[in-house]
Amino acid sequence: MNKVEAFLTTEEEQEIVDAILEAEKNTSGEIRVHIEASAKMDHFSRAQQVFHFLKMDNTKDGNGVLIYVAVNDKKFVIYGDRGIDKAVPKGFWENTKDVIAQHFKKGEFKKGIIEGVLKAGKELQEHFPWDHGDINELSDAVSKG
Repeated sequence: MNKVEAFLTTEEEQEIVDAILEAEKNTSGEIRVHIEASAKMDHFSRAQQVFHFLKMDNTKDGNGVLIYVAVNDKKFVIYGDRGIDKAVPKGFWENTKDVIAQHFKKGEFKKGIIEGVLKAGKELQEHFPWDHGDINELSDAVSKG
């Protein structure tokens, strides 16, 4: 079993999916989690590539958020789409990043991702509230590279 497959159990992945569903209840924002072994490049640039590959840049309001994790590199990136960048203040993702980092330092990867997803949902709610006609535009499954 490779490190990506061993990073989270099937049950832990489902808990993350459940957190995404919970986080998206009160926002029109779309949250995804992507896990891979190594970025093999700058982590921010790789997160941008994955964001595009997952078609996260095709949401109606440009409000997709990717939590990208490179397991072997011990790095993660929170990448938000253009609509978010236009609507939020500089440093918007710092609190979410800090929550994830605190848990990752303790080896609590599932907990860090779940707390990060829920925090991202709460942060998005203010700028992108859930709309009655809102549809889930992206898969909530954890993707792997």
